[in-house]
This record gives sequence, structure tokens and C-alpha cells, in this order.
Amino acid sequence: MSTITINTHKREALYDITNEVEKIVSKSSVLGGLVNVYAQGATAAIMIQENWDDSVQLDVVNFFQKIIPRGIWLHDSQDGNGDSHIKAGLIGPSETIPIIDGKMGLSTWQNIFFCEFDGPRNHRKIVITIIESS
Repeated sequence: MSTITINTHKREALYDITNEVEKIVSKSSVLGGLVNVYAQGATAAIMIQENWDDSVQLDVVNFFQKIIPRGIWLHDSQDGNGDSHIKAGLIGPSETIPIIDGKMGLSTWQNIFFCEFDGPRNHRKIVITIIESS
């Protein structure tokens, strides 16, 4: 198990963490199996999304802002981030990617993104777990 730590700079944004995960998979020397990428935090998520056009990531953020607006949720009376919890819960905290011949089995247009919904934050942690197949 390994941990990636990132700093986020916006309240809501997607951060590409593919290269960091690739390095961990490569160092593991696992040729076949699974890599799980897990966001620690109730207002963050992990998503596999298109990597070529940044507008896709912005569209994801804009979509969630439209369907889950800020300031109308019961939890907002406690710390003002009810929308962040809902967004993170819908996407989910993790993704699992196959390891094929020592590399992640992502397609040409797929990358792994950390989804921040309650930033900016220092030291967001992402846990990487590799399971080797027999």
C-alpha cells in the first residue's frame, strides 16, 4: 500500500493523478492484478475520465454545480459543505483498474482524477493498493 498526497487549489476541480499511480504500479513489479485508488475524505472522490480535452473535466464540475447547488442542504448549517458530501458520494471514493503486463489497463483516452469538492485543501491523501493475481 502506498499513499499519494496532493494539495488542491480550488473549491471544486479534477486533478490528474495518473502519472503518480503509474509510478507506484511500475515500482511494484506486479505484472497482473488490480490497482485500487481510494480518496480519503468525505468530500473527495476518484473518477476515471477523458484525459485529452480539459473541457471534459470542467464539464463534470459544472454539471455537479448545476444539479447539486451550494447552500440548500441540511448539513450546510454545520459547515457549509452539504453539496460537497453529495457530489463525492455520487462519484464514489475509489476506482479499480486492471494491471496488464505490468501497466494499468486504461484506454488511450482515460486518466485517473482526484475530484475535489471542498477545497482548497492541503494534504489530500489518496491510498493506492495493488493486488497481484495468481
